[in-house]
Amino acid sequence: VQLVESGGGLVQTGGSLRLSCTTSGFTVDDYVMAWFRQAPGKEREGVSCINSYDGAPYCADSVRGRFTTSTDSAKNMVYLQMNSLKPEDTAVYYCVRGPPGAAVPGDFDFWGQGTQVTVSS
Repeated sequence: VQLVESGGGLVQTGGSLRLSCTTSGFTVDDYVMAWFRQAPGKEREGVSCINSYDGAPYCADSVRGRFTTSTDSAKNMVYLQMNSLKPEDTAVYYCVRGPPGAAVPGDFDFWGQGTQVTVSS
């Protein structure tokens, strides 16, 4: 199983980026695929708004309406479209795989190496 992120970089406030996750060794449709991020000194947080056990979407409130996760079954790829980026979105972004029902970080069994996103003010 491999997850390899790409597409990170430096962008100005208000800009957009699309991260890609190239996968191998499994079929994305058979798993929950999501994105998390971690900024220096902060805990990992979800940015894919997955419904958790209580039905509430698990993700950072600050990304709702700005970030969109999608998959391409034919290419076995996962994407994160990020719009209206803010300096507080600066973090390392990780593509993750989990079993059906996965929502919080501990549920996911495979993590990519991460890609750095830096938003300048």
